[in-house]
Amino acid sequence: MTQATDRPSQVTKMATAIAGNEISNSLEKAIVQALEEARAACQTSGDSSSECAVAWDIVEELQAERSHREAAQQRNSLDLYCIEYPESLECLIYDV
Repeated sequence: MTQATDRPSQVTKMATAIAGNEISNSLEKAIVQALEEARAACQTSGDSSSECAVAWDIVEELQAERSHREAAQQRNSLDLYCIEYPESLECLIYDV
Protein backbone atom coordinates (compact mmCIF):
# COMPACT_ATOMS: atom_id res chain seq x y z
CA MET A 1 0.00 0.00 0.00
CA THR A 2 1.07 3.63 -0.09
CA GLN A 3 3.09 5.40 2.53
CA ALA A 4 1.68 8.28 4.56
CA THR A 5 3.80 10.75 2.56
CA ASP A 6 2.04 9.73 -0.69
CA ARG A 7 -1.41 10.68 0.63
CA PRO A 8 -1.65 14.25 -0.78
CA SER A 9 -0.60 13.12 -4.25
CA GLN A 10 -3.11 10.26 -4.20
CA VAL A 11 -5.95 12.54 -3.11
CA THR A 12 -4.94 15.03 -5.81
CA LYS A 13 -4.94 12.28 -8.44
CA MET A 14 -8.38 11.10 -7.34
CA ALA A 15 -9.73 14.65 -7.25
CA THR A 16 -8.41 15.21 -10.77
CA ALA A 17 -9.96 11.93 -11.89
CA ILE A 18 -13.40 13.02 -10.70
CA ALA A 19 -13.33 16.35 -12.52
CA GLY A 20 -15.41 16.68 -15.67
CA ASN A 21 -18.94 15.90 -16.77
CA GLU A 22 -19.23 12.53 -15.04
CA ILE A 23 -18.31 13.79 -11.58
CA SER A 24 -20.82 11.88 -9.48
CA ASN A 25 -20.38 8.63 -11.39
CA SER A 26 -16.59 8.85 -11.23
CA LEU A 27 -16.73 9.91 -7.60
CA GLU A 28 -18.83 6.88 -6.70
CA LYS A 29 -16.39 4.62 -8.54
CA ALA A 30 -13.46 6.26 -6.74
CA ILE A 31 -15.17 5.72 -3.37
CA VAL A 32 -15.82 2.06 -4.12
CA GLN A 33 -12.22 1.59 -5.26
CA ALA A 34 -10.87 3.41 -2.19
CA LEU A 35 -13.04 1.25 0.08
CA GLU A 36 -11.66 -1.91 -1.49
CA GLU A 37 -8.10 -0.63 -1.18
CA ALA A 38 -8.65 0.38 2.45
CA ARG A 39 -10.01 -3.04 3.36
CA ALA A 40 -7.11 -4.74 1.59
CA ALA A 41 -4.55 -2.47 3.25
CA CYS A 42 -5.95 -3.15 6.71
CA GLN A 43 -6.08 -6.88 6.05
CA THR A 44 -2.45 -7.06 4.87
CA SER A 45 -0.85 -4.44 7.13
CA GLY A 46 -3.04 -4.64 10.20
CA ASP A 47 -5.74 -2.38 11.57
CA SER A 48 -3.33 -0.14 13.47
CA SER A 49 -0.85 0.37 10.61
CA SER A 50 -0.20 3.73 8.98
CA GLU A 51 -1.12 2.26 5.58
CA CYS A 52 -4.55 1.34 6.92
CA ALA A 53 -5.05 4.80 8.42
CA VAL A 54 -4.01 6.53 5.20
CA ALA A 55 -6.33 4.35 3.14
CA TRP A 56 -9.32 5.15 5.37
CA ASP A 57 -8.41 8.87 5.32
CA ILE A 58 -8.69 8.76 1.54
CA VAL A 59 -12.11 7.10 1.79
CA GLU A 60 -13.23 9.76 4.26
CA GLU A 61 -12.01 12.60 2.04
CA LEU A 62 -13.84 11.21 -0.98
CA GLN A 63 -17.06 10.74 0.98
CA ALA A 64 -16.77 14.30 2.31
CA GLU A 65 -16.34 15.58 -1.23
CA ARG A 66 -19.49 13.73 -2.30
CA SER A 67 -21.39 15.22 0.63
CA HIS A 68 -20.17 18.75 -0.15
CA ARG A 69 -21.17 18.45 -3.78
CA GLU A 70 -24.63 17.17 -2.87
CA ALA A 71 -25.11 20.03 -0.41
CA ALA A 72 -23.99 22.58 -2.99
CA GLN A 73 -26.55 21.33 -5.48
CA GLN A 74 -29.48 21.73 -3.09
CA ARG A 75 -31.22 25.10 -3.31
CA ASN A 76 -33.90 26.53 -1.09
CA SER A 77 -36.80 28.70 -2.19
CA LEU A 78 -34.89 31.96 -1.60
CA ASP A 79 -32.03 30.76 -3.80
CA LEU A 80 -34.46 29.92 -6.58
CA TYR A 81 -36.20 33.29 -6.20
CA CYS A 82 -32.89 35.17 -6.33
CA ILE A 83 -31.85 33.33 -9.46
CA GLU A 84 -35.04 34.46 -11.13
CA TYR A 85 -35.09 37.99 -9.64
CA PRO A 86 -31.49 38.95 -8.77
CA GLU A 87 -32.28 42.67 -8.35
CA SER A 88 -35.01 42.23 -5.72
CA LEU A 89 -34.35 43.64 -2.25
CA GLU A 90 -34.20 40.19 -0.67
CA CYS A 91 -31.37 39.18 -2.97
CA LEU A 92 -29.12 42.21 -2.82
CA ILE A 93 -25.88 41.73 -0.92
CA TYR A 94 -24.08 44.75 0.43
CA ASP A 95 -20.46 44.91 1.54
CA VAL A 96 -20.24 46.97 4.70
